[in-house]
Amino acid sequence: MECIIIKEIINVAKSSIPPFEEYCEEIKSIWTNHWLTNMGEKHNALENKLMKYLDTKHISLFTNGHLALEAILKVLDLNGEVITSPYTFASTTHAIVRCGLKPVFCDIEPDYYTIDVNKIEALINKNTCAIMPIHVYGNLADNEALEALAKKYNLKLIYDAAHAFGVFKNGLSVANMGDVSMFSFHATKVFNTIEGGALTYKDEALKQKIDLEKNFGIPGHDKVVYSGGNAKMNEFQAAMGICNLKYVDQNIEARGELYNHYMQRLGGKQGIKLCKPQANVKPNYAYMPVLFESVNRDVVFEALKLNGINARRYFYPLTNTFPCYNFTADNTPIAYNVSKSILTLPLYADLSHEDVDRVCDVIIKEL
Repeated sequence: MECIIIKEIINVAKSSIPPFEEYCEEIKSIWTNHWLTNMGEKHNALENKLMKYLDTKHISLFTNGHLALEAILKVLDLNGEVITSPYTFASTTHAIVRCGLKPVFCDIEPDYYTIDVNKIEALINKNTCAIMPIHVYGNLADNEALEALAKKYNLKLIYDAAHAFGVFKNGLSVANMGDVSMFSFHATKVFNTIEGGALTYKDEALKQKIDLEKNFGIPGHDKVVYSGGNAKMNEFQAAMGICNLKYVDQNIEARGELYNHYMQRLGGKQGIKLCKPQANVKPNYAYMPVLFESVNRDVVFEALKLNGINARRYFYPLTNTFPCYNFTADNTPIAYNVSKSILTLPLYADLSHEDVDRVCDVIIKEL
């Protein structure tokens, strides 16, 4: 039996954090003003910085991306069916269902794992109120075709852009696609505020409604005009975001170098499929997905684990196979097959090239 000596565990993700002293300096004023939440100076400063970075005119911050997604579904007062993809994290489908809407699942295209726009129109009916595509792994859904469909049928277009922070296509920020884009600032994302999220949108009139939704429907003192919830980003989260934003470009650059190293080692290998760069897209290198075509994905997963490497079966299982729902994956065969065959490999800014080689050596051995 082969004896494997594990030097150090390689995790699939590692949170980006700023220098300790820098964060301490950023939060120092909180001890002076005692303002911990409710849209304080850190919250407002981060909104302004993110509007500039994302090249968007309107943004609202949230305590997490999931509550941001639920909030916009409520604010838009939607009823009926939302066409979406089951190839996503649980949050996307849960938000639709929790807001009293019915998800209608469209299959994905096989190259970038985003919603197949050629299959959407057949799913549209009188009950359809919106399309909710997902930008998967930072790969962008076909925004031009989606815009045309939404306009043709007068549907709201809401993007789950949790993976797509800072991505641009032909100079257009992902934050300005569709009616609304939702971002996650969870600890494992390219940009994080520990937990957190945001909505970006074109319609200025949405700002007041969204901010009411996340703050109990309270516009000011002694006044409640709407039965809103509570999803405000606190000052410590915002301060972390202010610090992390200073380093996000260099982190993306570092991730890009590692991504390219993976491509050099694994590109062209028989039995696996990698995502090629999208045309005219400035990427953020959020994830490193590998589709295993000739070897069982779970065998590779276990081999990596045995060598101290934690990959992730992501996304698996499909949301339309969750036992908490009465849905079926019969109409989404591509998504179903991808979910059983894909791994996302370790990728974060301070991963070393030697660690990438460790990962690739194990995979190549299993092919």
